[in-house]
Amino acid sequence: MSSTLERQVVPLGGHRLGEGPAVVISDRVSLREPGAVLPAAVTLAEPASADDLPAIAARARGVIVGGAWTRDIPLVRAVAGLGLPVVVERRRSATLEEWLGVADYCAAESGAPVILCEHADLGLLREARAVSGRPALADVSADPGLSAAAVAAGADGLIVAPAGRDQAEEAVTLVGALLRPEAPATLAECREAIDRVDAALATLLERRVALAGRVQRLKPVGGFAGRDPARERALVARMAERAPALGEAGLAPVMNAVIEAGLRLAEENTPG
Repeated sequence: MSSTLERQVVPLGGHRLGEGPAVVISDRVSLREPGAVLPAAVTLAEPASADDLPAIAARARGVIVGGAWTRDIPLVRAVAGLGLPVVVERRRSATLEEWLGVADYCAAESGAPVILCEHADLGLLREARAVSGRPALADVSADPGLSAAAVAAGADGLIVAPAGRDQAEEAVTLVGALLRPEAPATLAECREAIDRVDAALATLLERRVALAGRVQRLKPVGGFAGRDPARERALVARMAERAPALGEAGLAPVMNAVIEAGLRLAEENTPG
């Protein structure tokens, strides 16, 4: 099993898998599927045989070692020799050691950059990513509803059918902003990261304001008269433990504004 702990970064289709935000890939083609045709340009392609490799080398940005044929060593060797980033899917019954062994073989054969890919076991994906240091994709094509869980598990990217792209991008934005550390290196990347955090913040603020308004309606004395300063101070103190850079002094005016927004919403929604 690979014991490389240093985080590896693999360029793929204009993205850098392994750092920054998770990416969404909705143009994966498997030539093993009946009637599949390789388009003029595609992010990831899986060959049906070695005959497909020249076209994949010319048109794809990455090549897939499908889980069903990871034991076909000649084909695996030929794929690794294309010079493209190699995505190694886990065979359904493969152990972690077997899966990472194929990835290590591809890297050793040609020095090709290697990305892991898992379909179902997100816990195993997290473990493989941690143990190997390699970036990992989660293929959620069959169930885009798993997108949020996959990002939370540490997936560096999601493979999804075009119909599920919006759901996957929402998961990358909201869950990624909360759980995925980023260190943007350019002004444009910083702004993109801020946009993701702001989107997550807006979603949480709307929910927080709605709940605050509901609480006030449930109190014996609602509205602004029903505020509980002691509870609000305790709330800010707990939040400061999670955001020590802001501290209570920085958080108090923010939370006061949030609470008041909830109270105003409650008043607006109260029948006159």
